[in-house]
Parts: sequence; structure tokens; C-alpha cells
Amino acid sequence: MKSVAKIFYVSAALLLLAGCGEEDAPIMDASKARGEPEESVPANEEEAEEDVSTEETNSEDALSEYSSEEVEYARVWLQLGPNQEIDGLYVQTIPAGTPLNPDDDTSAAYPEDVIQLAGSRLVDGSVTYSGNGDGTINLYSVPLRWDGEYPAGEDFYNDIIENTELVAIDPGEDERVIRLIELLEIQE
Repeated sequence: MKSVAKIFYVSAALLLLAGCGEEDAPIMDASKARGEPEESVPANEEEAEEDVSTEETNSEDALSEYSSEEVEYARVWLQLGPNQEIDGLYVQTIPAGTPLNPDDDTSAAYPEDVIQLAGSRLVDGSVTYSGNGDGTINLYSVPLRWDGEYPAGEDFYNDIIENTELVAIDPGEDERVIRLIELLEIQE
């Protein structure tokens, strides 16, 4: 009879434990059970803003070993370069007063210092611009090599200068920016 009573008490205890409601039972996250670290979820907007600024800081840290000019060249090419699959990215600074087309005596001159980016092959294209120092550039619509009949006339070249386009440059993904920086060949 003692063994029947023991079984009865054990069964009753198990039934009582099984009858606990979910709100009474401790909840254990599966990641805790496996010993994995918990992910923190921001409790309020201030913490969420701190997370965003930390991401921005990490982004700045990733590019901090490069000069602002190198980052600019890469970002401009990333956004405007006709071909992203390039073997080299060549940078040439062109001083103000240089003719747009040195082979044409009627050519107008650049009114400001400009930068010309070009891939290693002619098919890669080029981007000619001046930076404004505020995340925008003045984009000049000039080819890397001029083809055509000369003289083209002052009006033709003046039209190019007057129709420069103001373009806002996106920061782009750090990994892609760094990949382009590593391809830079700055010509003096």
C-alpha cells in the first residue's frame, strides 16, 4: 500500500506542475539555452539614434585611412562612372584656363580646376567634374577623347560650360568605395 500511495503523491505532484499556466512558467529563450549572446533591442528612440550614430562612426572608421580626395574620387565614379568593372581608376587634375579640347583653337577653357576620372580602357568612359566641398559636384559633359571636325566654334564649347550639371553624390557602400580607392592611379 505504501508504493501505491507513493505513486499517487508523485502523480499528483506532476499534475500540479503540469497545470501551471504559461504566465507562471519561466520563459527561456532558445539562444540562452544554447549559450548564445543576446541581441540588444533599443528600449527607446535615444538608444536607436545612438545605434545609428555608431553605424555612421563605423562607416567613417572604415574610410578613415583614406584621404578625403580618394574617397571623393571613388564615390563620384561609383555613382557616375559608365563602367563599374574597371581594372584601374585614373585621376587627372586639369587646371582652370585649360582648353576643353586642346586640339581645337576655338575651344573655350575650363573656368575652374576640374578632375577627370577615367578607367584604364577607353570603353570604361570618363567623368569630368569640379567638387564643391559640400557633397555636390559640377559635372561637365566632355568626352575623354574628342572626335569631330575642327574648329567646332566657341558657341559649342561655351554651351558645354554653361550646361554643367549640379549633382549630389551619394556616400555609397564602404566596401565598394574602398575597392575603387584601391584601383586609383593619381596622375600629376
